[in-house]
Amino acid sequence: MSDRHFDQLATRFAEKIYGGAKGAIRLAVLQADLKESLPARPLRVLDVGAGLGHMSLWLAQQGHDVTLTEPAEPMLEGARQRFAEAGQRGTFIQAPWQDLPTSLSEPYDLVICHAVLEWLAAPFTILPVLRQLTADNGWLSLAFYNRDALIYRNLLKGHFRKMRRNTLAGEKQSLTPQEPLDPRELAAQLEGLWRVETQSGVRVFHDYMPIEFQARAELADLLEMELAHRRHPSFAGLGRYLHWMCRPV
Repeated sequence: MSDRHFDQLATRFAEKIYGGAKGAIRLAVLQADLKESLPARPLRVLDVGAGLGHMSLWLAQQGHDVTLTEPAEPMLEGARQRFAEAGQRGTFIQAPWQDLPTSLSEPYDLVICHAVLEWLAAPFTILPVLRQLTADNGWLSLAFYNRDALIYRNLLKGHFRKMRRNTLAGEKQSLTPQEPLDPRELAAQLEGLWRVETQSGVRVFHDYMPIEFQARAELADLLEMELAHRRHPSFAGLGRYLHWMCRPV
């Protein structure tokens, strides 16, 4: 199995996701965590696997110097267009993460790695590279697809045969990630490289709501409640994604 990069069709699907409540909740939680953790000064930011540039654009609008790296040309072009339409500047590099240590000379104050690990053939191999790219007094914003939430959702749907076969990964051409992450395994792999300072769940209840309830809910209410419960000791671990703010060891 190889790392998954996104073609034009997948790019359109990703754009749709950010057009609805799921994407709005994801951005709201990530932005709230970053605002809470980062200092109030301009930072050199590296977004690894930046996709369509939603998070990078927000960081640029906060006054940070942002470099976006993305292996898929359709995704990177979408990010360029988004920056241009917003009148913001950024540095755009089309490259897989494996090439970054040789193409980037100085470490960054903040490294963003959102929804990347679950698309890699060997997810943990990127962790030392992320450490190399981060300044000793910097931050890593790590968001990943939560295997626990995927298990729970399949249990709620009664997909017991699927559970017994342990076939939770997405199909090759689907937008279900191919390598959902076990948080305990990831935490073990971070040891010696990173110290996790804060942990939040992204969409801790929205995705479990019946469809008719989702349709009736106001977006403002969804955002308020997701933000309020993103670190609840019983609910945070059910987030469809988990967001960890990390400092180098």
